[in-house]
Amino acid sequence: MTIRDATECDLEGLVAIYNEVIATSTATFTTTPVTLDERREWWRTRSAQGYPVLIAEDPQGVAGFGSFGEFRAWPGYRFTVEHTLHVRADARGRGIGTGLLLALIERARTLGKHVMVAGVDGDNAASIHLHERLGFTQAGRLTEVGYKFGRWLDLVFLQRSI
Repeated sequence: MTIRDATECDLEGLVAIYNEVIATSTATFTTTPVTLDERREWWRTRSAQGYPVLIAEDPQGVAGFGSFGEFRAWPGYRFTVEHTLHVRADARGRGIGTGLLLALIERARTLGKHVMVAGVDGDNAASIHLHERLGFTQAGRLTEVGYKFGRWLDLVFLQRSI
């Protein structure tokens, strides 16, 4: 597995992963699939802001992706970032998420960030465990703030000092 900065050529694979996550899980609370054009604009905006979009690549192509951006838009939060991380369904459980998250933490360190935040579905034990294993601690739980697949969802915030 190789982890590297995403290029425009990777966006199709990234969109496929994200849309599968949207359709089949509560890892993201949205129900609307994204288009290639929307993800291209997202990638361009992140890149222009100096934030990374990383992919993990295996022989089948894009196996996962991760990124981070502003936690909040106000200047007082400029040293805090929130990340997103998703792995292709057939590639889960192989350490790809761990590799991507470690690479994101290192990028945040080189950018002088102080804290990284994760927002995780309260029922996503695997993601919560991954974050805790890499030094994140639970900072709070917002109960029933999301709704998807006919049920209310909790949002767990985790944070890690960089």
